[in-house]
Amino acid sequence: MFDIRKMPIGATIGLILTAMFLFAAIFAPWIAPYGLGEIVGQVWEPSSSNFLLGTDNLGRDLLSRMIYGARTTIFIAVVATALSFILGSVLGFAAAVVGGWFDTLMSRFVDLMMAIPTLIFALVVLSVLPSNILTLILVMGLLDATRVYRLSRAVAVDINVMDFVEAAKLRGEGMFWIIFREILPNALSPLVSELGLRFIYAVLFLSALSFLGLGVQPPEADWGGMVKENKDGIVFGIPAALIPAAAIAALAISVNLVADWVLNRTSSLKGGRG
Repeated sequence: MFDIRKMPIGATIGLILTAMFLFAAIFAPWIAPYGLGEIVGQVWEPSSSNFLLGTDNLGRDLLSRMIYGARTTIFIAVVATALSFILGSVLGFAAAVVGGWFDTLMSRFVDLMMAIPTLIFALVVLSVLPSNILTLILVMGLLDATRVYRLSRAVAVDINVMDFVEAAKLRGEGMFWIIFREILPNALSPLVSELGLRFIYAVLFLSALSFLGLGVQPPEADWGGMVKENKDGIVFGIPAALIPAAAIAALAISVNLVADWVLNRTSSLKGGRG
């Protein structure tokens, strides 16, 4: 347990903002003033009592679109990040424990994947596959798993030569026991830190894909797509595109603050036990 009153101010702000985004994402249908694609006013109306953030390029309530966009953006980023960590960490740990040809094959394959610019690779794949949320999650998760693999393998290689791992091998423990009971608990600190960064990267990556037209497809809303839809209004001084851009930045900063605090806390707890 932790006392929120003892948290650093930055972590507290990050936790509050992250909680607000999560609340909006979970309860979007109940707290959004209007429907997702409901046209309720004129194009790019200014902020008013009826439309707190104004309207978008089609006359839809921008606040409602922002709330629904939070649900789509966070859901895709969370699932893609979970997929990348499950796949990347398990394969990275397995490569470090098994070694030999499996380690060489996996590492060279990951090097090949990382040599291709991620955005370009995703654009090529998404241009030939169906544009839906499942495809987005799979593409983002698989591409990001390469980064998680490199970190997991590097951490596991150091842990794999420690005495308690050697003792487990001498007891006859199998690979799964060594990975999940010996290596994983001792690799949590760097993985937790990387988890926050990978989630932020997933949000930014999804937003970039949607801005380029290969991410979330209309009429569904996500923040990157909303920036694209309303970008022409910037020329006329209309902030409809800047609001979702600010939300992307706020989410990235808040999650990073929380992840840094969690990393510092777990590191200090380990130091206290030593």
